[in-house]
Amino acid sequence: MKLRRNLLKRSRLYPVRSPAARVATSNGVYLILNKPGFDKSSLENFCRKIIPSGIGIVQLRDKPSAKADILKLANKLARRLGDSKILFIVNDHPDLALLSGADGVHLGQGDMPLGKARLILGRDKIIGVSCHNKRQALKAQKQGADYIGIGPVYATPTKPEYRPIGLKVLKQLKGKIKIPYFAIGNINKGNIGKIISSGARRVAVSRAIMSSGNIRLAAKELLKRLQTK
Repeated sequence: MKLRRNLLKRSRLYPVRSPAARVATSNGVYLILNKPGFDKSSLENFCRKIIPSGIGIVQLRDKPSAKADILKLANKLARRLGDSKILFIVNDHPDLALLSGADGVHLGQGDMPLGKARLILGRDKIIGVSCHNKRQALKAQKQGADYIGIGPVYATPTKPEYRPIGLKVLKQLKGKIKIPYFAIGNINKGNIGKIISSGARRVAVSRAIMSSGNIRLAAKELLKRLQTK
C-alpha cells in the first residue's frame, strides 16, 4: 500500500478533477523558467522562494539543452514541487513530461499535434497550447487543450520572431474561450491592469518575476492585481 501511494504521488495522477479543472482552480500567475538563466544549481533556492509565493503553475522551458539534460532538471523540479500546490509543466516534450512525473506539457504551434501528445500522456495530464490569434485558440479548445497561452501581447525578447498581438485579440477571446487562458508576452506590474481590462484573468510571465530581485514579492504583487480587479 505504501509503495502504491508513493507511485501515485510521483506520477501526479488526479482521478477526480479534470486537467482543465486543475488549471482553472490554480492561482492565475504562471511562471516560465527559461534556459539559459535557470539551472539545477539554483533550483533549491528558487523552490524555497517560489513555493510560498502563490504562483499556480511553473513551466520549464529549455530550448538549447539536450533531452537527457532537460529530463534531469525536470525530475528535480517535479520532485521538489510535488509536495506543493504548484502545477509543473514541461515545454515541448510530452515524453519528458511523462518520464519526470510532471503535471503536463506545453505545446507550440509547430510542436507535436495535441492528439498525439494526448496518446502519450493519457487523459489525466495537462496539455497547454500556445496560440497567437482567435482562430488558433478556438481550434485548440475544440481539440481538447486544457489551457491556452495567448500572445505575445507585447514585444518580447523571448520570442522576437512573433509580432505582438496587442490587446485586441484578448478582447476577442472573452466569452468564446471556456477553458483557462493565460495572456503572455512582456507582461509586468506596469501593464497588467490593461491585460485585466481586456478580459484576461490569468498571466504567464518570466522576467517580471525572475528579474525582479525579489521573486516572492513580485509574484504576490501580480497575484494581488489579478485577484482585486
